[in-house]
Amino acid sequence: MKVGVSLYSFHDYCNPDKLGVKGCIDKVKELGGEGVDFVEGPHFDTQEQYVAYAKDIGDYCKKVGIEACCFCVGSDFLNGCGGDLDAEIERVKKLVDVAAAYGCKFMRHDATPGYPASVKTLRSFDAVLPRLVKAYKAVTEYAKTKGVKTCMENHGFFAQDPLRVEKLVNAVGDENFGLLVDMGNFACADVDNAIAVGMCAPYAIHAHAKDFHIKSGKEDNPGDGWFQSRACNYLRGAIIGHGNVPIRQCINAFKRAGYDGYLMIEFEGMEDPIKGISIGINNLKRFIG
Repeated sequence: MKVGVSLYSFHDYCNPDKLGVKGCIDKVKELGGEGVDFVEGPHFDTQEQYVAYAKDIGDYCKKVGIEACCFCVGSDFLNGCGGDLDAEIERVKKLVDVAAAYGCKFMRHDATPGYPASVKTLRSFDAVLPRLVKAYKAVTEYAKTKGVKTCMENHGFFAQDPLRVEKLVNAVGDENFGLLVDMGNFACADVDNAIAVGMCAPYAIHAHAKDFHIKSGKEDNPGDGWFQSRACNYLRGAIIGHGNVPIRQCINAFKRAGYDGYLMIEFEGMEDPIKGISIGINNLKRFIG
């Protein structure tokens, strides 16, 4: 497996008045990463401007020897575009064009952001599954024409459990569609991380490495920097290897499933991002062995 970094991990270092996106790509190279994931932004007035920007960044990655791996974007097939599913599908298709301009092999887009929006639907996962399948099929069929594979992530509470994401990927049933398995995010749904990775790794086409400090919801709220899981346990982003997620066990589950792609660090901790990413890369490489 190769180690990379999601540019999301750099937080405001990506801003032009700090390192900027290209500076963060340079930093990934300096710290020993081999690839990067992109997130949405900055804002552009036209699609043509966005595509031109993505091509420039993708060309820069080639120049410095960093692989452009995945474009991670938001989508909401329950509530997006005012509930107009066809309009939301068309919006996401335009982001596929941006992924292709970056030179990414993959694009991750959400099923729905989750709570509180999905609670307001008052509908179960099985009830909305046909709607989600229709949307993912439409996007991935378009993505095929651009040489991009699409994936969903265990992300956003509503579509986060291993049983739910496994059900969705099998319902879509397209070789161009798979899972972005985030080893840490299962904690947000209060599921054992290693067990969940073991279930989902066979469907993985891309993966994120993430760690969390975890405290029981029976304890007092720890204060700033923490958020609550679906069952109201307390989570705080951690440096890879510093938290409670069994990183090495999750890596072993990926290996057993035959996954040999990237593990991309997503750092959400309170420490300085560059320090957190640096320690995380070194730990992750050591755990991979």
